[in-house]
Amino acid sequence: MSTHETFGNHTGPLHVVADGPSISPLKQGKTVSTAAIGPWRLVAGKLIRQKVAMVAGAIILFLYLVGLFAEFLAPALPMTSRPQYTYAPPQGFSFFVEKPDGSSEFNFHVKGYKVEIDKVALRRTFVVDDTKVVPIGFFVKGAAYNLWGLIPMNRHLIGPLNQNDPMYLLGADRLGRDVFSRLVYGTRVSMSIGLVGVAMSLILGVVLGSISGFYGGWVDTLIQRVIEVVSAMPTIPLWLGLAAAIPLTWSPVNVYFVITIIVSLLGWTSLAREVRGRFLALRSEDFVVAARLDGSSETRLIFRHILPSLTSHILAVVTLAVPTMIVAETSLSFLGIGLKPPVVSWGVLLQDAQNIRTVATAPWLLIWPSLAVVVAVLSFNFFGDGLRDAADPYDN
Repeated sequence: MSTHETFGNHTGPLHVVADGPSISPLKQGKTVSTAAIGPWRLVAGKLIRQKVAMVAGAIILFLYLVGLFAEFLAPALPMTSRPQYTYAPPQGFSFFVEKPDGSSEFNFHVKGYKVEIDKVALRRTFVVDDTKVVPIGFFVKGAAYNLWGLIPMNRHLIGPLNQNDPMYLLGADRLGRDVFSRLVYGTRVSMSIGLVGVAMSLILGVVLGSISGFYGGWVDTLIQRVIEVVSAMPTIPLWLGLAAAIPLTWSPVNVYFVITIIVSLLGWTSLAREVRGRFLALRSEDFVVAARLDGSSETRLIFRHILPSLTSHILAVVTLAVPTMIVAETSLSFLGIGLKPPVVSWGVLLQDAQNIRTVATAPWLLIWPSLAVVVAVLSFNFFGDGLRDAADPYDN
């Protein structure tokens, strides 16, 4: 506290210091302002400091970009088959070719194939032929497609300069289809089914959990008993029963949405309990009581006052729920009761690796789709853990 008085021969601001901590005088001509940092800036700042979570988030963003531009990134269409290259092995990139005079020349390419006969198994096999060069380039013309189903295009990010030349970066399957292209297309389905499934689980979990925690009483008891019944059901048999009820005559799009609903029906219970617990803790807080005394309706109390304080926590829980949805779709499709061809997903790709002979002769059919699932699930788990830690208001 300061006053403008005359004290002795001194005229100017007089700072009166009371007992206790001293208050620094304000510098003349400067204004001290205190700005409160919002909760989202706090969460973002804590999340940025977690390097593992940020790397995982970058991988997740990359996977969704791959799914978004799948047609452009894939060298070939997913259903294009070339039986003459059945189970062709993966090809590696090469940047230089050797000229007859012994010098090297830059030429971005992959090696071609030659056919050998396995005298023991009495079948033909493909091996990479170092003498054959397949030039490749960027933004090359290839098979025509419609980007996002709307824009007709025929340019691909990478591919052979001659469309008839073979290029199988991750190998070929039993029908001579490019595994890399199918993996890129499968990223769109497998990653999007996780988002759609979590969105439906989010609606069910938040709405039912909010009602249960806010009202309590018989409403809480009823909702909790429903959650316990759903949680007690064996997951795989329930999936089998629900998926078996899907008519075989349905289109792949209809099957996709039904599988999403099936996966969502089992994924909302944990979120509902999380939200219920937070509502039970917050419904008697001072800011809620003040809003109620101010005349706020119950709907406004739930969606305007209590839920916004749980947003960061809900996002963290949802992020951890996405990999569960991805694994569920992959498991159903791998067992043959989920998505089926011509739909391409990581689970559908793994159907080709269900027998030992295929794994022994073409291990890439198992390795690459499995690796994609593992990378996606671990990335979501690491990012979700980091987001949950960043959203913890008691963690400094």
